[in-house]
Amino acid sequence: MSGGEEILYGIHPVAETFRAGRRSISELLISGQKPGARIRELIAYAKAGNIPISRETKEGIKRLTDADNHQGVAARVSPYPAVDWPELLMAASGPCIFLLLDSIADPQNLGALIRTALCAGVEAVVIPKDRSAGPTPAVSKASAGALEHIALAHVANLVYIMKDLKKIGAWITGLEAAAKQSIYATDFTGTAAIVIGGEAAGLRPLVRRECDFLAHIPMAAAAVNSLNAAVAGGVVLYEAFRQQHEAAATT
Repeated sequence: MSGGEEILYGIHPVAETFRAGRRSISELLISGQKPGARIRELIAYAKAGNIPISRETKEGIKRLTDADNHQGVAARVSPYPAVDWPELLMAASGPCIFLLLDSIADPQNLGALIRTALCAGVEAVVIPKDRSAGPTPAVSKASAGALEHIALAHVANLVYIMKDLKKIGAWITGLEAAAKQSIYATDFTGTAAIVIGGEAAGLRPLVRRECDFLAHIPMAAAAVNSLNAAVAGGVVLYEAFRQQHEAAATT
C-alpha cells in the first residue's frame, strides 16, 4: 500500500469516514453486482467526491483486510488523524470529561469504549503508544465508525498527560474494583478525567499513584469478579455524563 494508506472495512466505518471528512479516501471497494441501499449510499459519496470505485470479490476484500466481517465494502484511506495532545488540552474549556485508557489491548474493547465516549460527549480519548491497541481499522470497525469522529491522542507517557490535566484543574479518577469509594460517591462535575486500566492487570502502579481518587462500580453478589473493561467504562462514563448534565441544568 502506498503512502502509508490503511484499508478500512465495514459499512459504518467507511460511511463515517466519508461523513467525518478527516481522512483522504483514494478508493472505494465493493463486492456484489446488486449492492443494497447502505452500500449505494457509499457509492454516491464516492461519486460526489470523484473517488474511484472498484469491484472486488468478498474473498478479495477478506484478503485485503484480513477480516471476515467486512460486509462487502472497504476503502483505501490515509492514516488515522490522531490529534496532538497540547492542541486538545488548549481546546478544553468548562466542565468536560477526558477518558484515559491505560493499556487496553483488545481492539474490541477499545472500539466499544470509543463508541461510548463519543455518545457520552467525552472531550478526548487518550491512549498510550505502548502496550495498547492503536487506532486501527479493526478498532474503527468495533467502534461502528465512532473512531472517525472522536478526538484521540496517541501519547508516549500517560502519567505526563495526567500531570498536564491537573495543571488545568482536572480531578482524576481511576476505576478499580478494590477501591473503597463508589463511582456514585465520586464528583465528576467540573473537568473530570477517568482512567480505565488494562484487561488483565488493571491500572499500572505509576498511573494508579497519579490518580486523585480510586473508585469502584458497585455490584450485587455475582459469579464473576468484575465487569469487562468496555462495560465498566460505559457505566462510569454515563455516571459522569449524568452528573455534568444535572450540574449544568441547575446553573
